[in-house]
Amino acid sequence: MKIFFVFLFFLSSLVCFSQNIFLVKYVNQADVKVYIVKYKNQADLKVFKVKYQNQAKQNKGLWHFVKYANLSDKKIYFVDYPNQSDLKIFFVNYPNQSGWTDKSKKHFLY
Repeated sequence: MKIFFVFLFFLSSLVCFSQNIFLVKYVNQADVKVYIVKYKNQADLKVFKVKYQNQAKQNKGLWHFVKYANLSDKKIYFVDYPNQSDLKIFFVNYPNQSGWTDKSKKHFLY
């Protein structure tokens, strides 16, 4: 029975760190304000957009955009200027390119 609870705890911890993202219309609805930078070296996080929800694992920059807020882990709003943002991101072309460059900002997506 203890093994079952340990397994359940481990499984739930994996789900808690998935990155299902919902894009909100207004800044006051957002958990995190995000700015998209032009160059990879300016980013706090390099993000790869995955097609399926089960591919968005842990806090490693693999994001799945969901259609409904209640399905998301985090709600984000894209701001117009870098100084308005909590997090600066750069979209990459391949999943192995994703990840944190500034790990001090990781807490925004937990």
